[in-house]
Amino acid sequence: MIFGRRKKSQHQSEAAETAQDDTASISPDETAGDREERGAENAPAQAEPTPGRASTGPFDESEKDTAAGYIDLGALRIAAAENLQLRLEVEERTKRVIAVTLDINGSNLQLQAFAAPRSEGLWDEIREQIGASVGSQGGTVSERQGEFGTELIAKLPAQTPDGRAGFRVARFVGVDGPRWFLRGVFGGPAAMDPAIAGPMEQLFRNVVVVRGDHPLPPRELLPLKLPKDAGAPKQPEQPEQPEEPKATPDDPLRRGPEITHIG
Repeated sequence: MIFGRRKKSQHQSEAAETAQDDTASISPDETAGDREERGAENAPAQAEPTPGRASTGPFDESEKDTAAGYIDLGALRIAAAENLQLRLEVEERTKRVIAVTLDINGSNLQLQAFAAPRSEGLWDEIREQIGASVGSQGGTVSERQGEFGTELIAKLPAQTPDGRAGFRVARFVGVDGPRWFLRGVFGGPAAMDPAIAGPMEQLFRNVVVVRGDHPLPPRELLPLKLPKDAGAPKQPEQPEQPEEPKATPDDPLRRGPEITHIG
């Protein structure tokens, strides 16, 4: 198993400045706990998670034993796999781990988990916002039925290193669980060729989300951490940077991996 860390700099966010950022806000007189409890009181029942999810994955921590064979990253637990490389995305200013990217056989999968309301899922609404965000960047989005229900294939114009016109491709999947939402972004061959996407899809199915009992506003990023045995060296001090916007599940560019496909 190979671990790595990659910082997210301000320059990597410039292409997405027009993307919508719908992180829930809380008034000064209302705590996150108050917000969630009030929502629970007004909701008739808890939302039905993604159909079949509890038996096929991704899983809630109450549904899967992760005592052996799993890498503990806090809110996410990842099943170990042969040739798997694991890269943690670190916000440069705060040094906060904001995403984990899995690399295997030339493909990659970025994962982020978010708090979700008790009474409804997030994926239906987020798909519309991803489409609007991609469109504002001059790209296109197509919707299809895939292994995890409704998926999005996003294509954004990009220039290759040799100056030719091309586009970046990302395959977005979303799964609603009990009080959490998991977003996956497939890159490389797994984003474009279903015939070779199997190993990456299995990694996604085996993910276990640890929501925790503490109240959080909807769309709040669930906290990730370095694995205990990563042994990553201490990073040198960096100059103070302007605060970056919070990660949100509907922002396909600010946190998504860059996948270039030459047209």
